[in-house]
Amino acid sequence: MKFTKMHGIGHDYVYVNCFSERVENPVEAAIIVSDRHFGIGSDGLILIKPSDVADFKMEMYNEDGSLGAMCGNGIRCVAKYVYDYGLTRNTSISIETGSGIKYLELTVENDRVKCVRVNMGEPILKAADIPVLARKETLISEPILVAGEQYSMTCVSMGNPHAVVPVEDPAALEIEKIGPKFENHPMFPDRINTEFIRVLDRDNIQMRVWERGSGETLACGTGACATTVACILNGWVNRKVTVHLRGGDLQIEWNETDNKVYMTGPATIVFDGEIDLSNFSK
Repeated sequence: MKFTKMHGIGHDYVYVNCFSERVENPVEAAIIVSDRHFGIGSDGLILIKPSDVADFKMEMYNEDGSLGAMCGNGIRCVAKYVYDYGLTRNTSISIETGSGIKYLELTVENDRVKCVRVNMGEPILKAADIPVLARKETLISEPILVAGEQYSMTCVSMGNPHAVVPVEDPAALEIEKIGPKFENHPMFPDRINTEFIRVLDRDNIQMRVWERGSGETLACGTGACATTVACILNGWVNRKVTVHLRGGDLQIEWNETDNKVYMTGPATIVFDGEIDLSNFSK
């Protein structure tokens, strides 16, 4: 299987061009390629496929093989791949995802994509649709008890579920201990992505993320969008902010006119390769 490893500010996936490659068992393939000791090393696997409803289709699998609906950093890399590898010459493209069609604007320099602006759509705030098991219709600064400690969370879906949790110092957080407790909390029937955040000022947010199915990652595009929405709902920040993640920065805007969230950030090719998945079969 030929592949390309790419990352969006440190959020790395293995990408496969399914216009020319065929992946028989993507669940098993995702687990194999994600292993950082015996495989390629990544946060998951993303397949780039033809689409009947958009220019391209993105099918993403987490590190544990579970199917994901959407990945903000991943979709920017898909955009870079299809342009840089000659699958399109358009700088405005549409990509089908598990959470609907997303529309992207590509900034090109020297015939290579430098950054991508993604229309991430409208945030979902209704608890039942995120989903979160709660009596309230929306959860804004809602208390939650996790591992015997009370936190405050704001819940948002950007095509996948997020709980945004303010903490005193995200960098000092023992995320490997508290992250799984949030992810598997009984309030979240489909598990949850958790953003541990600190508002630096009205234009800047610091964030660490624990992703369901992958653990801590260096960045999460949908998480940065959910974090921005949550902070705006709480009155903490302006409509356009920079979210500082461990892997780098993303510019996020929740547009008041159309109610849609826009994410702008880079995408990077690391290397191309080929792997024989049969060597890993049990």
